[in-house]
Amino acid sequence: MTLRLAILCPGQGSQSPGMFDLAAGDAAASSQVERWLHDAGGAAASMPLAALLSHPTAMFDNRNAQPLVVAASLIAWPLLKDRLPPPTLVAGFSVGEISAYAVAGALPLERTVAIAAQRAAIMSEVAARSGEQGMAALSGIAFEAARDLVMQAGCEPAIDTPGALIAGGLRADLERLALLAPQAGAVYKPLPITVASHTSLLAEAVEPVRSLLLASISAPALPLLAGVTGAAVHDAAQAADLLARQTAGTIRWTDCLDALAEARIDVALELGPGNALSKMLRERHPHIACRSVADFRSVKGIVAWVAAQA
Repeated sequence: MTLRLAILCPGQGSQSPGMFDLAAGDAAASSQVERWLHDAGGAAASMPLAALLSHPTAMFDNRNAQPLVVAASLIAWPLLKDRLPPPTLVAGFSVGEISAYAVAGALPLERTVAIAAQRAAIMSEVAARSGEQGMAALSGIAFEAARDLVMQAGCEPAIDTPGALIAGGLRADLERLALLAPQAGAVYKPLPITVASHTSLLAEAVEPVRSLLLASISAPALPLLAGVTGAAVHDAAQAADLLARQTAGTIRWTDCLDALAEARIDVALELGPGNALSKMLRERHPHIACRSVADFRSVKGIVAWVAAQA
């Protein structure tokens, strides 16, 4: 049987000191990570990788987090792609959509970490003009009730996931949401993210990000899902438009997961860091075998697990 494989690329929140462990045993891969971050410039290039990963807060700062997450996902892909079946679908969550575009061939692999760093800088500059921002997960109540509560607090729905609505907003409004949540029977969880991505607070970032993408983007070579629609991306102009729009638009991640099921995906592999996406998919569509590279100690183990699903 031909295995129908999906590749998933995570967003911020799962950074850890071990996020590059898969590449640690490969000297070329480790050097590549350092080179990507150095070439990206900006905040993530300002200190050695080991120091950045051991700092208690630096890896979660937006200007560092975006290139780090993208680098961690993309360094896994060259180690795996020639040993796995060609992906049937590729999808990315939040900044992970930049990684997904590179996996699908819509962005050049060598430039993608730099693009993520530039996107992060644009977003941070826009965010700084409107006050301290953040994101939080709201769970335990129906989606419609969660959306109403988020808007009542002055925040905005940023990402629709099966188990929680991710909200973004100004810190003062998020604090209000934290107070309203238990009164509505909801669970409020702040996220280690310092920019209200996928909300109108980032509207001024959309056009600069679009211009940044248009300089490098091409039509995807592999089937690719857009976060703001949950549907396929077809050409370069559409790819740039959809990826720019998601900077300030709600991500329909539940629709993306449902699209995997509709495409009859047999197995999904999350490129890491972390395993949040594979957990979501497993809960939403338990018939799809799914794991993250973060669950394994070696490339050999990942390849063996995927092959065992056939």
